[in-house]
Amino acid sequence: VLCYLVLVHFFGFSLITLYITYIPSAKNILKNKGINIETFSLFTIVSTFASCGYVPTNENMMVFKKNSGLLLLILPHVLLGNSLYAPCLRLLITVLKSVTNREEFSYLLNNSKKMGYDHLLSPLHCWNLVATVFGFNVIQLILFCSMEWSSKIMEGLNIYQKLVASLFQVTNVRHSGESVFDTSSISSAILVLFVVMMYLPPYTTFLPVMDHDENDVKRDQKSIVECLVFSQLSYLVFFIILICITERQSLKDDPLNFNVLNVTLEVISAYGNVGLSIGYSCSRQLKSDLMCKDSWIGFSGRWSTEGKLILIFVMFFGRLKKFNMNGGKVWHLS
Repeated sequence: VLCYLVLVHFFGFSLITLYITYIPSAKNILKNKGINIETFSLFTIVSTFASCGYVPTNENMMVFKKNSGLLLLILPHVLLGNSLYAPCLRLLITVLKSVTNREEFSYLLNNSKKMGYDHLLSPLHCWNLVATVFGFNVIQLILFCSMEWSSKIMEGLNIYQKLVASLFQVTNVRHSGESVFDTSSISSAILVLFVVMMYLPPYTTFLPVMDHDENDVKRDQKSIVECLVFSQLSYLVFFIILICITERQSLKDDPLNFNVLNVTLEVISAYGNVGLSIGYSCSRQLKSDLMCKDSWIGFSGRWSTEGKLILIFVMFFGRLKKFNMNGGKVWHLS
């Protein structure tokens, strides 16, 4: 694991630093903002790999949407640190086994369950996971491009830049939350798709590996009502209702910014620990407020204290979802 972390971060940091150093457009952006190249590279790589979504620029990655090379260098770390961590870790152990011929690596590969490390998955589970991740990405990319290819958010980009920026956006949606487009300008249909993607845990697979034990049998014997009540989705619906109650005045006075879809996206993003936000725009206010000033903050920054506290709880709830009850699942979510 340490070898994996060191290699990924070292190569990521080195490649991004070299790119920014020798590409004037990217270098000038950081220079104008007073950001050191090495600081930006290290911060961005660690944040992306850890699925934090924090970037040293106020505009997130929107200022780099024309720097396709930079986006392609950052893109793999979204997957390497999250949904493809387990398959890549297994691949690294396989390579070490081939190079060293040590029995310890063979034991790791053949006894993944006995090791007690949740991320050391079986070969079949890894292949299913890889197929699912790329399957989701292809579906999202096709739908996103079909809906947004000629939209306002794509202005100023050539075909290649549009394709890379779209791929970067849809890949980040599931976990990292880094964005190259203004989320508030994306069509509602795509936002609903993003909500679904953010809800799914990292190791969701199309073809789950069914490993039944005594606990699974007991869980299968639960009533339908019990599974529905204690499902993760039911909790999220409850949180969304609570926030709609705390923000009811804003929902009434400022419906273009405060609406159920925007609230839902913010809650699911917090639950999935993604960090994607719709943002807030003063220009969308029905009742113009002269004191309103646009700034690069998330949508929840405009919520009441009660709403923010509920969202903080949702973040912890989502981070610890593994320890909650697992009722009402269609796919195998782990």
